[in-house]
Order: sequence, then C-alpha cells, then structure tokens
Amino acid sequence: MIGRITGTLLEKTPPTICVDVGGVGYEIDVPMSTLYTLPETGAKVTLHTHLVVREDAHLLFGFANAGERSAFRQLIKVTGIGARIALAVLSGMSVSELAQAVTLQESARLTRVPGIGKKTAERLLLELRGKLGADVGAVIHAVPDNQTDILNALLALGYSDKESMAALKQLPQGVGVSEGIKHALKALAR
Repeated sequence: MIGRITGTLLEKTPPTICVDVGGVGYEIDVPMSTLYTLPETGAKVTLHTHLVVREDAHLLFGFANAGERSAFRQLIKVTGIGARIALAVLSGMSVSELAQAVTLQESARLTRVPGIGKKTAERLLLELRGKLGADVGAVIHAVPDNQTDILNALLALGYSDKESMAALKQLPQGVGVSEGIKHALKALAR
C-alpha cells in the first residue's frame, strides 16, 4: 500500500494531479478540497494516499490530510459507493460537514452532491452513522451559546439530535433560553 507521497507537483488537471517522486510521475486523483490547498506547480507537495488495485488498473487517490483519507475509506466501504462518488462527496463538502450531516441524519445535504440520489444518501446516513467521529458535542459547538442551552434542554427531554436541531432552526434570532425552549417545544408538538 502506498500511504503517503512527497514530491514535486508537475501538473494539475482536475481531478487528477501528477507528482514527480524520484523521476517517476504518479497520477493521483484528488477531491476539489485538496486541489484548492495545493501549491503552484513546481513546488514540493506531500499527500496522504489510498491505493485501489483492480483487475484492470491501479488507482491512486490523494488527500491533504489524514482525516480526508479516513473519510474516503469509510465512504468506499458503503454499499454502492465507489471511489469516484466518494471523491465527489469530499469535493462537495468538508469532512466535518459530512460528519455533521450524518450525525443529524440530513439526507438533503448529501443529495446536493452530484451523483448522490435520495436512496444513496439514505444508505450513506445509515452505514456511516457513528463512524465519522461527529457527535452531539461537535454539533453543539456549531450553535450560539443560548441555543446550546436550549439544545441541551431538548436533548434532556428525550428529543433526538435531528428533532432538536430542526426545532433550533425555527427559533427567532436572539431569543432567550426560557422563551426558546417554549418555542421549540411548540414546534416539536406540531
């Protein structure tokens, strides 16, 4: 397995780049998120890689960090998701956005990625749940402080992460904690 490549960036032709390592040019497919972080051609570059060996080809995929590579590896384990679709997902959203979408079970966010339909998005949500490292704590830090208290109250009352976040989105801006809880409970009762 080729786990990492360091060399000179020769060319960028999205989604493929070419990296010269000791006189050998490696063609590496990368997500757009990695492509945007690459230096100009001629500069030294280091990529975390994943090698896919098939009967008809050896394909090398590169990533700016280990987190992207780990997410890619989780994605290609999902039934019906190949390397190209996994690259499209990582090109369309960051790893943290993907983890948050999976945690909150938001299939609509995944269907915005080209090549992901409703059924595929639902399969991704089902098979990736708990595997990308996102948890309610990470989601809580993404909302303002007073909404964190409201979210914690709803979770303590037994509402799911998804229901609680949906209720938070319906709250007016700058609402206080007690008023926010009342509004959220009304919204959840509908």
